Amino acid sequence: MWFVSLGMHFQDVVGHQNQKKVLLDSLAMERIPHAQLFEGADEQGVLAIAIAYANAVVCGTSNEDPSARLKADGFVHPDIHFVFPTATTAEVKSKPTSDAFSGAWREFVQERPYATLYDWSQFLGIENKQAAINVTDALRVMQKVSLKSFEGGWKCVIVWHAEKLTTAASNKLLKSIEEPPAKTLFLLVCPDENQLLATIRSRCQRTHFGRVSKQDIASLLVNKGASQEAANTLAAQSNGAVGKAITLFNQQGNQALYEKWFVSWVRTAFRAKGNKGVVLELTDWSQQIAAEGVETQKKFLAFAIMLFRAALMNHYELSPVAPFHTFTDFKLSKFAPFIHGANILHIIDALEKSAYHLERNGNAQMIFTDLSFKLTRLLHQKAA
Repeated sequence: MWFVSLGMHFQDVVGHQNQKKVLLDSLAMERIPHAQLFEGADEQGVLAIAIAYANAVVCGTSNEDPSARLKADGFVHPDIHFVFPTATTAEVKSKPTSDAFSGAWREFVQERPYATLYDWSQFLGIENKQAAINVTDALRVMQKVSLKSFEGGWKCVIVWHAEKLTTAASNKLLKSIEEPPAKTLFLLVCPDENQLLATIRSRCQRTHFGRVSKQDIASLLVNKGASQEAANTLAAQSNGAVGKAITLFNQQGNQALYEKWFVSWVRTAFRAKGNKGVVLELTDWSQQIAAEGVETQKKFLAFAIMLFRAALMNHYELSPVAPFHTFTDFKLSKFAPFIHGANILHIIDALEKSAYHLERNGNAQMIFTDLSFKLTRLLHQKAA
C-alpha cells in the first residue's frame, strides 16, 4: 500500500501552497468557474488536490455537515461524479464505463492518490490495452448533471486524464461545458493541456501544478518513518514527484535487494574481461535474475539506471544533483571513476533497450546475458 488517505482535504495534499491558496480564496469569495483544468503530472498529486477541491466545493470548507463530508471522504457522495479511462476486462466485456468500475476506483484512489494512469491500468489488469473515456461515459455525465443535486448545492464532475476522451466523447462533453446547469463544476485533470481539444481547453480556467519542493517531500517521508538522510535522498531522487518518493520509500526493502544484485553484477563484470570462468558467473547471475517476474526485472533495470546516473554525477563532483542512499557496503565514490562521458550513454541505452524487450516478452535470460556482456565491455572503456 502506497499511502492511505482517510479523507481528501487540502491539508492532506503535499506542496502546492500557492495554488491551494488561490483555490481556497475562490471558494471564500464564492467565485467558482464552472469549467476548470488542473494540469500536472499524476505523481505530483493533481488528482488528490482535484478531489480535495471538489469536496470543498460540494461540502463546504467547514464541518457544518459532517455526513456530507463523510460521504465525500468515502467517494460515495451522490453529487461528486468521477470519469476516468477504462477498457474491457474479463468482467466488463463490452462498452466499459466509469460506473462499471466505481468500486475498483474507490479502492484504488483511497490507497493510491498519487498513482499514475499506468498504475490504474495495472490495477485493472488492462496494461496491454489502450484505456479511454468513451462517448457512453460522456452521455451519462450529461444525464447526471441535468438532474437536481441530491444535497441541494453544487454538483461536480472530475474527469481524470481528460486527454483520454475520444473525439466523440469530447464533443458531447463540450456541450455541457459550454452551457452547464447552475452550480455544476466540471473539473478536468490532465498532464498536458495541449493534449485536449482546443475547444474544450479554451473554455476552462487553467491551474498548473508543478514539482513539489524537496523540503516538503522530505518532511512527508520523515513523518512516515524515514531517517532525515534517507528522506533527503529519496526526495531528491523523486524529482519533485510525491508519488515517486512514496513508492521509493515503500520499496526500500526491494531497493536493498536491487543494490545487492547490482553490486554482484558490476563486480563480476569487472572481473569477467579475459576470464572465461568469471563469464560463467555472469551467465549464472543472468539466470538468477531471469527467474524473477518481469515487473521485478524492469524495476531492477530502473534502479540500475538511477545508480549509474548517480555514479556519473559523483564522478563529475555533482552528487547533490543525483544523490544515492546505500543499503549495503557499496561505495559509490569508488565506483564512480569508471562511469564517465565516454560510456554512460551506451550503458543507459543498453539498460533501456533491455527493459523495452522485457515489456515485449523477450527471453529474460538472453536479454540479461547479452546486457551483462555489454556491461563488461563498457565498464572497461576508458574516459575520453
